[in-house]
Amino acid sequence: MITPLLFPIILWVIHTLSVLININLSSYGIYPRHFKGLLGIIVSPLIHADYSHLISNTAPLIVLGLSIFYFYPKVAYKSLFIIYFGTGILVWIFGREAYHIGASGIIYGFISFLFFSGLFRKDNRSIALALVVVFLYGSLIWGVLPGKQNVSWESHLFGAIVGIFLAFIFRKVDPSKRYDWEDEESDIPVKDLEVSYDPEKNKFLDEL
Repeated sequence: MITPLLFPIILWVIHTLSVLININLSSYGIYPRHFKGLLGIIVSPLIHADYSHLISNTAPLIVLGLSIFYFYPKVAYKSLFIIYFGTGILVWIFGREAYHIGASGIIYGFISFLFFSGLFRKDNRSIALALVVVFLYGSLIWGVLPGKQNVSWESHLFGAIVGIFLAFIFRKVDPSKRYDWEDEESDIPVKDLEVSYDPEKNKFLDEL
C-alpha cells in the first residue's frame, strides 16, 4: 500500500529539485516517432511543467492508486506497470510531434481500470467503486478528446484504452469476497413470512 503514496512523493522531489537547480526537464518527455523521445516512455510521467500541473495530478494519483492497491491487490503492480509503460509506448507511436510529459496518462488508466472493472466483474463492491470513481472523476472524460494545444490528450486517451484492456483481462482476478449471509437462504418457511389479516382480531384497529 505504500507505492501509491511513494510515487507522488517521488514526483514532488524530482520537480522541486529541477526548480532549485533551474533545469527544464520537459525535453526528456516523450517525443513521438523520434529516437530521442524513447527515453520519455520511462521518465515522462515523472516530469511536470510546473507546480500547478503537479498539484492537479497528485490527489488523483493517491486516491485512485490506493483504491487499486486496496481493492485489487493481486493485479495492482501489474496494472501500474502496464499502464505506465503501455501508455507511453502508444503515445510514442501515435501521438503528435511534441513533448508529452506528466502523469495524467496514468490517472486516466487508473480511472478506466476501476470503472470498467465494475462493469466486467459485476459484483457489488466493484460496481460501487466504479460509481464512486464516476462521481469523483467523471468530468475528466472530455480530456480524451483533442482540446487545448498544450494538453496531451493522447496520453489521456491511450491511458484510458490500456485501463479498459487491463480491466477485461484481469476481470477474474481478485474476486470480491462474498459473505456467508449473501448466499444463505432463510430458514423461515415461506408460509410464516406471509402476512394475513383477520378482521375479528383487528377489530379495534379498524375502528380507529
